[in-house]
Amino acid sequence: METRKTIRREQEELSTQMSHSMQLSSQIKKRTFTSSDEDTSYADIFPIIPADVMSVKEVLDMEAVPRHRTWQILKETLAADEEYHRDKWIWFGNEAEKVEVDVLKNQHLLRRRVDKLALRKQAQMKLSAHMRYLELLSQKAPDFPIPLRSHTVWEGMMVNFCCFVKGCPTPKVTWYKDGVLLRRPHIPWNFSIQEDFGLHSLEIRRCTPDDAGEYKVIARSPLGEAMTFGTLVVNSYQGAVAGSDYSKTPGFPFGQGPQFVDTFPPTWVTEGTSLTLQCTFTSPLVPVHQNVTWFRDGIQLHPSNNVDIFTVDNKASITLKAAHKEHEGVYTIRLRTVDDIQEHSAFVYVRDASAEVLGGPASPLAVQVADVNKNYVFLTWQPPSADGGSPVEGYYVEKCEVGKGDWVRCNVHIQKMCHYPVFGLKEGTLYQFRVRAVNKAGAGRPSKATEPVRTADPLEHTRTMVITADRGRTVTVTKDELEGQIKAPLPPTNVHACEVSDTYVVLSWTEPEPRGREPLTFYVERSLAGSSSWELASLDMEVNSPRFPVFDLVKGKKYCFRVRSVNKYGVSDPSEPSEPISLGNPKAVPDPPHSILVFRDTDTSVLVKWQEPENKEDILGYYVYYNETGEKDWNTVNNKPVTNPRFIVHGLTTGKEYVFRVKSVSRAGNSSYSNESEPIVVKSAIRVPSAPSAIALLLCTGSEMVLGWRAPAHNGGAAVRGYYLDQREKDMEMWSEVNEKPTKERQFKVCNLSSGQFYQFRVSAANLAGVGKPSEASEPFLCEKWTMPEPGCPYDLEARDVTDSSLVLLWAAPLYEGRGPVTGYLLEVSKGDQSDNWTALDEIAASGRHYKVSGLEEGQTYRFRVSAVNEAGVGSPSLPTEPITAQTQPGTNKIEIGVNEQGFIFLDYKTDQMNEESEILWNRDYTDPVDASRARAANTDSGSVLTFSDAAEEDLGLYTATMSDNPNQSCSYDFTAEDLERLKKLSWEIRNPLIALKSGWQVEVSEKGEVRLWFETESLSESAELRLIFNDQEISSTPHRRINFDRAKGLVEILFDRITWEDEGSYTAQLRDGCAKNQCTLVFVDEKFRETMASADAKRREYRRKSGPYFEDFLSWSVNEDCELIIKCKVTNVIKETSLKWFKDGKAVTQAAYDQSSGVGILTISQVTKTTAGSYKAVVSDNRGEDVSTLDLQGKEFDKLLQQLSKQCALSAGPLKVEGTSEGFRIYCSFKYYIDHLKTSWYFKEKRIDTDARTKTGSNSQKVWIDIPDPTEKDKGKYTLEMFDGSETHKRYLDLSGQVFDEAFLDYQRLKQEAITEKKRARVTRGLPDAVAIMEGKSLCLTCFIDGEPALDTIWFRNDKEIVNQPQFTITKEPKCSTITINDVTLEISGKYSIYVGNKYGSETVDVTVSVYRCDENPPANFVVMV
Repeated sequence: METRKTIRREQEELSTQMSHSMQLSSQIKKRTFTSSDEDTSYADIFPIIPADVMSVKEVLDMEAVPRHRTWQILKETLAADEEYHRDKWIWFGNEAEKVEVDVLKNQHLLRRRVDKLALRKQAQMKLSAHMRYLELLSQKAPDFPIPLRSHTVWEGMMVNFCCFVKGCPTPKVTWYKDGVLLRRPHIPWNFSIQEDFGLHSLEIRRCTPDDAGEYKVIARSPLGEAMTFGTLVVNSYQGAVAGSDYSKTPGFPFGQGPQFVDTFPPTWVTEGTSLTLQCTFTSPLVPVHQNVTWFRDGIQLHPSNNVDIFTVDNKASITLKAAHKEHEGVYTIRLRTVDDIQEHSAFVYVRDASAEVLGGPASPLAVQVADVNKNYVFLTWQPPSADGGSPVEGYYVEKCEVGKGDWVRCNVHIQKMCHYPVFGLKEGTLYQFRVRAVNKAGAGRPSKATEPVRTADPLEHTRTMVITADRGRTVTVTKDELEGQIKAPLPPTNVHACEVSDTYVVLSWTEPEPRGREPLTFYVERSLAGSSSWELASLDMEVNSPRFPVFDLVKGKKYCFRVRSVNKYGVSDPSEPSEPISLGNPKAVPDPPHSILVFRDTDTSVLVKWQEPENKEDILGYYVYYNETGEKDWNTVNNKPVTNPRFIVHGLTTGKEYVFRVKSVSRAGNSSYSNESEPIVVKSAIRVPSAPSAIALLLCTGSEMVLGWRAPAHNGGAAVRGYYLDQREKDMEMWSEVNEKPTKERQFKVCNLSSGQFYQFRVSAANLAGVGKPSEASEPFLCEKWTMPEPGCPYDLEARDVTDSSLVLLWAAPLYEGRGPVTGYLLEVSKGDQSDNWTALDEIAASGRHYKVSGLEEGQTYRFRVSAVNEAGVGSPSLPTEPITAQTQPGTNKIEIGVNEQGFIFLDYKTDQMNEESEILWNRDYTDPVDASRARAANTDSGSVLTFSDAAEEDLGLYTATMSDNPNQSCSYDFTAEDLERLKKLSWEIRNPLIALKSGWQVEVSEKGEVRLWFETESLSESAELRLIFNDQEISSTPHRRINFDRAKGLVEILFDRITWEDEGSYTAQLRDGCAKNQCTLVFVDEKFRETMASADAKRREYRRKSGPYFEDFLSWSVNEDCELIIKCKVTNVIKETSLKWFKDGKAVTQAAYDQSSGVGILTISQVTKTTAGSYKAVVSDNRGEDVSTLDLQGKEFDKLLQQLSKQCALSAGPLKVEGTSEGFRIYCSFKYYIDHLKTSWYFKEKRIDTDARTKTGSNSQKVWIDIPDPTEKDKGKYTLEMFDGSETHKRYLDLSGQVFDEAFLDYQRLKQEAITEKKRARVTRGLPDAVAIMEGKSLCLTCFIDGEPALDTIWFRNDKEIVNQPQFTITKEPKCSTITINDVTLEISGKYSIYVGNKYGSETVDVTVSVYRCDENPPANFVVMV
């Protein structure tokens, strides 16, 4: 046993010495913790060699290998270990022999492994040398055995440039186009560069003319370089050749592929709801065409948990199951076919969801997780666009462990900046994070949660190495395995601040190297810069990753930080201190943009541009806001910041006026608003008109042709100002201009043509924006004089008044009439867009140049044409109209007929399509102009009004209003005889009007007793006249009677300061205002006059009373909840000297309270008795006069008071309760106040309890009760107290049984026993005063009467000491009294005397103070003097 203890002790000494030697050799002081059960050993880091290949000593002896800084330390340590073992280790007997055998076996095993390693190493060296030799033999400069060749292709085809490169070492190949390097990230989308074992290729899909040029390939290596060229020529289908200077034969286009039919417009979706975008195509997408891809802001979208993408038949759609602000942006669908790429894009706006709290901010967006460590992540986000009406004060960060579902707040105090370090996470756990914005209303909606993030060591992959062994096997070695013998950790390095904010600092450092197998944690220490005192910054927080946020730093102070490594073996020395670190300055919000400009775009959108602020370094983007002029609320346009200083705002209302403003967005928050833009009215931007169509030959004379054409379908937002005509001979390519100056008419005579020659024509329309595209070339027209007998074709065939079931066709007569004049027109119709199946509308030819087509099918498409008829027959038909759908256009307004303020009949047409240059054209019967002498047209901002000067029967007929720049906007009205008769009557009423009366004569009496007669009309002009007739005589104003006439208000009034009998009679007011007139009469006689005079006199007297202080509310009484009588009044018109006095039965009352500020006087009587009855009076007076109020509170009024008081007393009654007494039970009811006028009766089991010898009732001002002496089981039951207040009965109940009875009975027994005890208890009944005084030398006798059963013990005390056997004191004891006599009193006798009496029921002590005074002194005050 002793030997083992010695060996154990020597092992501990060896371990301690080895640690000490390591500390000395490394020159680093470290704390180590050793154990008697463990040996300390060490391992190196480099090279990484498995333990079964070579021993540590052999590794240390190797030369020419990388050395770590601990290499020498380990070598010295092993040397010391070997020396120590050789000198110190002692073994005995078989134990040593066994160890020696094991050592020899291990040595042989290690030697065999070392030999294998040496042989393998030699073989690898020989193999490497041979490979290097072969490499030198095979080296060759770059060469192109197969060079590039040139290509000529059609536009839209694919081309492939190929070349083969040889060389050793392998050359580096680069591609160039026209001398410009082609780099992979920047090459065009249709370029693809491939490399496959020396074969290099450049594939160009769907070539365009821009792809033409010279392509070059350069191969470079250390031995030189080689080069090859190739040229690409791209032929266009229009005949132009890209990449060459000569012409080629025009190509032919491929077949038409699928095209977009229905696309998605700009879309709005609410945050958190689903969104679906869909497109349809002209034909189903066959597999070769089904390359449909979706993009958002240029980034391709793929199916995921939130994104569904479908392509079925001729439809393609994308669905977002839950849209968030991050999903806002430009969505693009791209259809790639074999010969074309088509795209459609539209912006998707994500609106804010409703706020969780009223006035709360919107949700932040773009929450990103960075710098993920074992227990730390760093979050960033972007502020919301909407702040809920008050500025965003900061943010709350929340985390959630995936699978648990509970969100936990990470920060206690709000974070003002849009970034935050989250610390204290669990290693290896999946987390999600989200952020809420906070303003004064509270926390808003949370942002979209981040994708799940797993906390882990970000450098874990750097600590693992995979070694390739023979036969394809691999060995994975981690540094932790090789560093397993490292125990006491080394200190970290490179301590610095990786993130500095105005509220926190995030520290970062590098873990020690080597780290060891054991898990590492860290202690973080800090010190004020320049101080040597260090304190723990991490406190009780576990830091297991090289990141640590510090929040409790003081602003303006600099700190240094250092870190210690910790494992289970101990704590390392501190790292080198960091550079001084302090909190950063708060980042200011960015400046707002400026110079906001708005431009017209479409009829529902505008383009907003702005100038970025000068300092835009930290700006993440911009938010745009708009407001409709005249409205108060501003609306948010985008909820995801836009990075470009321009944005197209969609969803606006055509014709409305808007203003815009912009905010800058940064991590520090949003800037203030920019200045508002100039107001802009939403209208389409002016563009060039579309191409005209339907060029027709109207007349040919042999050298001249008259051409007509159809106006453009779209005028580009401005009126077409003219047309330009081009011509060419048949089969010629070049066009020549016909007219240098534009023609405003849609027909033109072309002169100087060659007879017998074919000509083609095209037309271009022009407006303010410029000249539009030309029309398609007309068919070839033969220049030959017309001589046929039939008429030519009509032209300008147009449709008007298109509704669901009808339309009107208009056309112009043919210029060529043939043999005779045109006698009529035949109209034909064809259903569908392209059908040639024409059917006559009517068998009889129409005589006029307009025709109303009825009976159309709603939604059906039609085309129409018209042919002229003369005596020779039917001429050639006109060109068909464009397809017309029988459908009433949205927003179509009808012409309204009415009479204006001047009495003229008018027709009014309104439309929302008007612009600055629009004009409404009025016609009769579609073609005839309106006679200017009979009617006058005037355009307005929203339409036009046709006013008739004097409508008569000759004005009846069909009137049409047509917009000059948009003939499709038209409407008609049939002015009939019925309309004329009805409107003529209304016109007469307007031209001969009556002044409208708002009221008849009214009679009012003012507070002063003045009388006012008045009536009211509509507002009159300044020229209005008034005549007042009284008893058939016109009257005017007099001092006694004033007449007022307010024309603006239409008020007529007569004011009498004092009405008399002379004012009785009939009053008539006659009014005239221009041609309008009216009159109103008042018969002011008999009873109505007498009542008015009496009322005026009474109010006059009352007014005089109120000239001084007076009672606004006279004396009145009430009973409050406390059963107090309140007599109250209120005076008004008081001044500082005003007084309020109270009297009762002629005697002054002083208890009343008066508040002069409110004028309220209150007399409160807390207890009402019979003496309360009487006559009360209050007098308010000052130097201006006085007023009196009386209250007679006697007789019936006093009885009424008692009844009200009784009711209030009854209402204040509490519930019945029971309590035990020494004699029995007492059932009682508490009141706020009780009076005898409230009659009470007691009931037991619904029977009235009569007062007898056993039960006894009682009352006082606070309660009433009934006593039940010596209760028994018979007294159990329901007790009722009935209270009658004179008009109503009130009841209270108590169920005296069960627990209530038992508890009361226990109280009764207890109190009864206490009463008996109290009666028998020993006590002093009388006799001793509190203090007595006696003169010196006299005798004092104190007698005390006592009571109690059984016999009493009596003891006298002096100064709390019992008086026993003292000659100066004589004590006598009798059954009911006890006496103490003090003889020959001296000054020393003074003091406190007490008598104690007691028996088994209790005791009592009574004290008396005795004071002795000399004969020449006065006795003390307040003492009883004994003689």
